[in-house]
Amino acid sequence: MHDGPELDTQELLRLARRDPDGALGPLLQRFRHYLQLLARLEIGRRLQGKVDPSDVVQEVFLEAHRHFDRFRGREEGELACWLRQILAARLAKLVRRYLLTQGRDVRLERELAADIDRSSQMLDRGLVAPENSPSQQAARREQGLLLAESLARLPEHYREVLILRHLEELSFPEIAMRLGRTLDSVKNLWARALAQLREVAGAAP
Repeated sequence: MHDGPELDTQELLRLARRDPDGALGPLLQRFRHYLQLLARLEIGRRLQGKVDPSDVVQEVFLEAHRHFDRFRGREEGELACWLRQILAARLAKLVRRYLLTQGRDVRLERELAADIDRSSQMLDRGLVAPENSPSQQAARREQGLLLAESLARLPEHYREVLILRHLEELSFPEIAMRLGRTLDSVKNLWARALAQLREVAGAAP
């Protein structure tokens, strides 16, 4: 299967319907950074770093491969929603394992799904003050995916300070304690990180 820049997500999705073995892998890879970021936020809230977000996302992809025939959507946003549901169910299993609870808890899965959706909405709002033109409003569905890709291109210390500030919503003093830095250095780091994110996001195709 040819996966070049000319193939957008919807084209890959159509190809995956016809040839899951050839096209589904490249399609899911487009969601890796997005799902890793959502997993990292939820793991930080509930599992205190006991689980690696990359491992969780790999399990989500395996589940998506097994059950792709159940997915009925046609748009990138619908696929993102379906993958978030799989992520919530996977994280619920991990929470039960580490908290030593028995049996499936539908309420826990709903809480996790709601938390993940809220994090996704925060990503959709962006960190670089998008304009509110009609064309941009129409593209907001993809904003979270694009932002996750842009964050992944940053140096780790820039990415970390932006995630802590904007997605985990920590104060600057809390971030300074977390990173072992002075308050002034954290504020300077955050300003440089935000400036580079704007550059990266502006250069993204």
